[in-house]
Amino acid sequence: MVWWHDFIRIIFITNTLLAFYIVFHRRRSVSTTWAWLIILLIFPVVGITLYAFFGRGISQENIFSINKQHHIGLRNVQKSIAKAPKEVSPSDTSKLGEIAIHFFNRNNESPLTKNNNVELYTEGETFFHDLLKDMVRAKETINVEFYTFYSDNIGNRVLQLLIKKAKQGVKVRVIYDAWGSMGATKAWFDQLRKAGGEVLPFITSRNMITRYRINYHLHRKIVVIDGRISWTGGFNIGDQYLGRKKKFGHWRDSQVRIVGSASLLLQERFVMDWNASIKCPEQLIRFNSALFPDLDEKKIHRGDVATQIASDGPDRYIPYMRNGMMRLMQLARKRLWIQTPYLIPDDAVFATWQTIAMSGVDVRIMIPCKPDHPFIYRATQWYANELTRCGVKIYIYEDGFLHAKTTIIDDSFSTVGSMNQDYRSYDLNFEDNAIFYDKKFTKKMTEVFEADMKKSHLLTREEIKKQGRILRTLQSFSRMLSPIL
Repeated sequence: MVWWHDFIRIIFITNTLLAFYIVFHRRRSVSTTWAWLIILLIFPVVGITLYAFFGRGISQENIFSINKQHHIGLRNVQKSIAKAPKEVSPSDTSKLGEIAIHFFNRNNESPLTKNNNVELYTEGETFFHDLLKDMVRAKETINVEFYTFYSDNIGNRVLQLLIKKAKQGVKVRVIYDAWGSMGATKAWFDQLRKAGGEVLPFITSRNMITRYRINYHLHRKIVVIDGRISWTGGFNIGDQYLGRKKKFGHWRDSQVRIVGSASLLLQERFVMDWNASIKCPEQLIRFNSALFPDLDEKKIHRGDVATQIASDGPDRYIPYMRNGMMRLMQLARKRLWIQTPYLIPDDAVFATWQTIAMSGVDVRIMIPCKPDHPFIYRATQWYANELTRCGVKIYIYEDGFLHAKTTIIDDSFSTVGSMNQDYRSYDLNFEDNAIFYDKKFTKKMTEVFEADMKKSHLLTREEIKKQGRILRTLQSFSRMLSPIL
């Protein structure tokens, strides 16, 4: 039996040494470091296996492929934007607004566009109806980029329409996240390829198993049609987003349809993601007028909504979008209202909300009443309880599942996008948000939030006190591991 004890001792010592080397050999936040140490030390062999797949940084090969795409075509996009009308109410881009505008446009990555017509969609039926209608009208290009693309009723309906458009001569391209699109196999997408369309898994979801990295996902939801009409927000392609899954019931989300020069920025984002993911040079997208049309020469329905498009991913060490959203939220003087399905903020965001609330600003955060990931939902509950104690009003949406990712700042600024308020969106996912500097659109967002409050209940301290000991223990344990959820 002595040899068995020695063997266990060697395993324990080796695991401990490996755990400290694995966690400390690269830069990461303190909270993430401690979370992984706990996993590695408590679960010796299993922990290292989990780390191999979920804890390692994004590969240098992927970082190079993504980073080298920066600024491809952006100068031409800016020229197209410069030709467009610039009439916009001065109150919508006030000095406070200029602070956020400057942040998101640092290094000229997200210029402010001022001639956009923007519509907000909150229900799957109307979203898919109008999206498909736009695709039917496409003349030259349809570019589609989604985290989830399911092979179900609506997924097949969208795919068949893309096949039809490809056969008509429209250039159709699709980027998807292989991990998020389980069931949408290569053979399923081959139907579109045979019709002349092009389909690629995003670079980080290609060879996930062989590269031992399955924790970095394309979470963006982007459609750009003829370079003029674009869509982005929280909806993916699947029946559950139409409320057809019993598990979720009614699905409440937010998506925007943009007609105007902000569509060129979403097009630029798609092009960079495509060029980073290609396997052969023949698939490289180069600048052309079909992708980036001269807006002065196109008869489009222009509006006057000032819009920026921000995008980010784990290829950067500094969390650009997280920091930008914090800076935008810090501008709040009257209200800060947020909707998010996952409420797992890091320390910096938590402190920002706490500080804003203590400054007398009306801070409200709306979360769903049910989980799609039970373990993650327990962490969401822990933060909801703690924020309630800090003076933040937590509303729990009860009419189905809330998946919207929105922010409202005072009466002038608002955002819709793919970014959740959690570690994964801050550090691991590739996200995009549309930021609007417009009072009319923000008023619409506020009205929708107020309507949702009527379908929600306010979390109270009395309700928190009634939570059982087992539930509180699960919440605390989940919160402890939240940096790696």
